[in-house]
Amino acid sequence: MADTFNYRIDHHGSLVRPVELVTARERHAAGDIDAAALREAELAAVQEVVAVQRKLRSTVVTDGDLPREDFRSAVLEGVSGFRRTDDTDEDGLVRWVAESLPKADGPLVADWAARLADLTWIAPKVTLPSPAYIAATTFDPALASSGGPASARELGEALAAIVQAEIELLVTRGVRLIQLNNPLLLAQVAAEPAGGGALSFEDALAVDALAVRLDERPEGVRIGLAPGFEAPAALDAAKVGQLYAGIPVDRWVLPYFQGTEGELELLKALPEDRDVCLGVVDATTAELEDIDTVMARVDAGAEFKDIEDMAIAPSRGFADVASRPLLTAEEQRRKLVLVETLARYCWGNEF
Repeated sequence: MADTFNYRIDHHGSLVRPVELVTARERHAAGDIDAAALREAELAAVQEVVAVQRKLRSTVVTDGDLPREDFRSAVLEGVSGFRRTDDTDEDGLVRWVAESLPKADGPLVADWAARLADLTWIAPKVTLPSPAYIAATTFDPALASSGGPASARELGEALAAIVQAEIELLVTRGVRLIQLNNPLLLAQVAAEPAGGGALSFEDALAVDALAVRLDERPEGVRIGLAPGFEAPAALDAAKVGQLYAGIPVDRWVLPYFQGTEGELELLKALPEDRDVCLGVVDATTAELEDIDTVMARVDAGAEFKDIEDMAIAPSRGFADVASRPLLTAEEQRRKLVLVETLARYCWGNEF
């Protein structure tokens, strides 16, 4: 699948929040400014981050998740039926639980995508948590008897309908690159699989597949999936095949920054008719990768996948949780500059 729109320089979606926005959030929480003032601060921050991406020659532009608490918030805060708890996990993600089947209260991210289109001619990209991921991490069987979803699969299917409707809305508004994030999937294709939350592997594939099917797909639309941040050391080949066959996305966003056999095996198994975005620089460490080392990995991958069907990106988001950025803003900028430099090595100036 030749990537005719040449979205070569990509990033996962979340970017480090600027100090001004962090301060505005703190002031809003303290009652010093109202919601309108906070929204003005969010708009200003998004305008600035778009300008930064434009200067970095990115071939897609996102809002950096700046208006959101974390990468899941568009869904968790945009639909009814979820309750925030006081618990957090080791990554700083707040635990939410599903108390009833969700219903959308309006567009999830389409309004922000429209603002991106007004700010720059660069193609807007939108990221959303996958419905299977949200269902797997929010289903609580103890709530089933008091009006909660009867099963994680039922919850996932309800979420899939909401996400699928949002994707259709985004496409009608001109968005051509949409990425779903399900960080649980790669762990489940390992030779010794880790848990996938409340959903089985097969149910997770079925739920996410429901979300990405469109009755009509305009020319150039790409729907992608990021299945995890790190490739397992050893893979179950049959499950990798299930993964790729089970979710009919156009682009797979795969980790490719460690140089492991698992990373290469994931790429080798990718069907010929799918695009791939390779996460070639580590978003968790400030040290810059050696260009020759990265290019050797890309060249090795190009033996199995046409480089014209590739894009490159950092390995993951830089701040999937707003309060816990992985790097500083300056370290993030250097990583994005490196991705742009690597793109020139791969494709010259033809992004």
